Amino acid sequence: MGHDYIRFDWAIKRLLRQKANFGILEGLLTVLLDEPVHIVEILESESNQDAADDKFNRVDIKAKNHKGEIIIVEIQNTRELAYMERILYGVSKAITEHIHLGQSYEEIKKVYSISVLYFDIGGGTDYLYHGQTSFIGVHTGERLEVTTKQRDAIVPKAAEDIFPEYYLIRVNEFNKVAVTPLEEWISYLKTGEIPNDATAPGLAEAREKMRYYDMSPEEQHAYFEHLNAIMIQNDVVEGYRIEIDMEKQKAEEAKRKAEEAKRKAEEAERKAEEEKRKAEEEKRKAEEAERKAEEEKRKAEEEKRKAGEAEQKAGEAERKAKEAERKAGEAEQRANSYVSRMKAQGLSIEAIMDVTGLSRDEIEAL
Repeated sequence: MGHDYIRFDWAIKRLLRQKANFGILEGLLTVLLDEPVHIVEILESESNQDAADDKFNRVDIKAKNHKGEIIIVEIQNTRELAYMERILYGVSKAITEHIHLGQSYEEIKKVYSISVLYFDIGGGTDYLYHGQTSFIGVHTGERLEVTTKQRDAIVPKAAEDIFPEYYLIRVNEFNKVAVTPLEEWISYLKTGEIPNDATAPGLAEAREKMRYYDMSPEEQHAYFEHLNAIMIQNDVVEGYRIEIDMEKQKAEEAKRKAEEAKRKAEEAERKAEEEKRKAEEEKRKAEEAERKAEEEKRKAEEEKRKAGEAEQKAGEAERKAKEAERKAGEAEQRANSYVSRMKAQGLSIEAIMDVTGLSRDEIEAL
């Protein structure tokens, strides 16, 4: 059943600090780090000591394993905006706290930071994220190995073996049927249930030692208060989240309306500009039509003037033609008169031809 076993954060606060219960925590660390982990001791941490104002939002435990490495396991129930910065600070603090002034840097121990998160830290859909430091060649892509002293010998070592490692378990993103040991542990962290057929290291021991009904009435009461505090905190946070989301929605709606009003105003301005452009275009066309009409009128008047001039010139030409015809007739009459006179005076045809330029036939016809 879901309420048969206590939550892992409560176990960290009350049970897992005891050497007899190290096996439960060792089981989680073994499946997470994918290597056997044996806890030697629990180190002092922020929540190692119970206080009157016992915090329910964050619970942590700091342990040393058989290799001297430091492991920080932290349960975070509600959102913290600078969470990544804080776990970096926690790791840095753990490093400096466990090396004394004057000690060689070789004494610095590797630190593992494991965060069990019950809130949405950001983007991404996986339920487990792993972060570590590597030095990769910019041009070659090869992984850098450094030489270091270990047990009076110089050995190559990767940066991953020295720098801290981080594990983020996003409990709420786990939506699978548990098959592997790691999935069985994540399922327990999310649901509080431990199936009878679970085989993951540590869960069998947890099933025996973390039963709710095995606690004393006082412990059950304290545990209930712890759960109640978490629920109240989550309700408060959810209430604020809803209010903030509503305010965001209102702000987005106001922004949308303002942008819509701006769009309409710009559309109205665009239409006004378009109408103005059309009016100016119509005015230009009207002026162009008026100019063309004036030009046509001027051309018509010019054609009329030219027609008048042509008519006048035609009349003048006709008058001149008549005048020429009259003169030709007069000249012809005079020529005929001259020919008749010369014939009468007895001039020969040849002589008359020479004088008048007429042909023999023309002279004889007169």
